[in-house]
Amino acid sequence: MSGFLTTHVLDTARGCPAAGMRIDLFKIDGETRVLVRSLTTNADGRTDSQILPAAEFTTGTFELVFFAGDYFDAIGMELAEPKFVDQIPLRFGMSEASHYHVPLLLSPFSFSTYRGS
Repeated sequence: MSGFLTTHVLDTARGCPAAGMRIDLFKIDGETRVLVRSLTTNADGRTDSQILPAAEFTTGTFELVFFAGDYFDAIGMELAEPKFVDQIPLRFGMSEASHYHVPLLLSPFSFSTYRGS
């Protein structure tokens, strides 16, 4: 089995998927942070392709950055500046070839995540 990485972003304040959110994936190697790819969520709050597909999967430390502040701006949500939740960096490890799913539950004032299935 090859590993791969996916996500699902839900806007819990509005009760819907967070469509149109930019997500960046970085590979972390010590103090080095290398951008692997940028994707945008679709109408279902998911990316159209795997964030890290099986053909490119490697173990190691990674970071997803969710651009929540830009998403809130795009949907016309007026928030005080600076925004309480703006860019959300999630650093995590992938230690074996498996399906890693990192969902994000989001509002303008909080977020949560977990290893999904």
